[in-house]
Amino acid sequence: MALSEAMRIAVASLWAHKMRSVLTLLGVVIGVTSVIAVVSVINGLNGYVAEKIFNLGADVFLINRGPSIITTIEEYEAAQKHRKFHFDDYEAVRDNCQRCVAVAANLNHVGQVKYGTEYLSDANIIGFTYEMPQVLDRELSAGRQITRLDMARGAFVCDVGYDIVDKLLPGTDPVGKTIRIDTSECEIIGVGKKRGSVMGQSQDSWVILPLTTFQRIYGSDDSVRLWVKAAGTGAIESTMDEVRLILRGRRHVAYQDADDFSMETNSSFLQLWSSISGTFFGVTIGIASIALIVGGIVIMNIMLVSVTERTREIGLRKSLGARQGDIRLQFLIESSTIAAIGGACGVLLGILLAKIVTWTTSLPSSVQLWSVVMGLLVATSVGLFFGVYPAAKAARLDPVVALRSE
Repeated sequence: MALSEAMRIAVASLWAHKMRSVLTLLGVVIGVTSVIAVVSVINGLNGYVAEKIFNLGADVFLINRGPSIITTIEEYEAAQKHRKFHFDDYEAVRDNCQRCVAVAANLNHVGQVKYGTEYLSDANIIGFTYEMPQVLDRELSAGRQITRLDMARGAFVCDVGYDIVDKLLPGTDPVGKTIRIDTSECEIIGVGKKRGSVMGQSQDSWVILPLTTFQRIYGSDDSVRLWVKAAGTGAIESTMDEVRLILRGRRHVAYQDADDFSMETNSSFLQLWSSISGTFFGVTIGIASIALIVGGIVIMNIMLVSVTERTREIGLRKSLGARQGDIRLQFLIESSTIAAIGGACGVLLGILLAKIVTWTTSLPSSVQLWSVVMGLLVATSVGLFFGVYPAAKAARLDPVVALRSE
């Protein structure tokens, strides 16, 4: 039997028994839909996270007393036992690191920003050293950045994000205006370019102060975070080694002991995200596999029913010269065609589901060609695997007995 003939018979069988076909394909459709939708969302998130969230730059690394992202209570407890970083640690790295292009330090606080009778709660108040523009991408649309002189004087000046201007000072030139930050005031010297939102969270609700000013307002007991820029991606490892030696010496860490601080690069953040998304993907694949197995069992059952219904047809084909291999191939093609149709429906529904998620939430999605091909191949393979037994049973039928079947 020609391949096209076997496929035509499979499609005709599905069309003749529509409700049975829907129930037959349901498991395969659900499994493939789950895989396509999850792969599309995860691919979209991977690009989104790399571009929007962990976009430090390939030549910048962070240093803190503990990891920026803590996933276990043990990590949290270990980080709390480490010594804090202070302003003099920043100065030591800045003054002694030969490979460092720039060294900066910062502190964060969530506070209230007020102008006149209008105010914003939960704004991100950041204290940064004057090297901030070299290590962090915060371009200004107006005004100037914080300078070394602002740092030295502990000046009450600040750069603000787009949200601060849009909600507190609309329709006015904000540069030169004075805003209140919690219990203190600062003069606006610069306005940041609009950056939009990430995962539904605005990236424009911020105020940047000189770090010395920040410490005058909120105190100097918190551990500062150090930012170091290397001379390109090729120099980042040697720069990290030099900074590590400086800090281990200052913190009197013994040769055999591990670092009592954390050094993180853009790649380390992305690796952590990949492990998290990989775990989520693995769980989804496991659930989808159960649906595919159930779908395969249903296909096997339907093919066994089909063998029973077409016993006389099989006997007639054999009496006309069809070999066991021909009968076996016919039913394998039919079972794989049925599963492939379910896979195609699952691919379409998976893409639609991923797009609906993107339209209704802030989660991005990206449909990849390899995931579509994988979905179709997996579905076809399921049909082929679970069609082996019905095909073998049909091929072993005695043509004389089959022709006598009612």
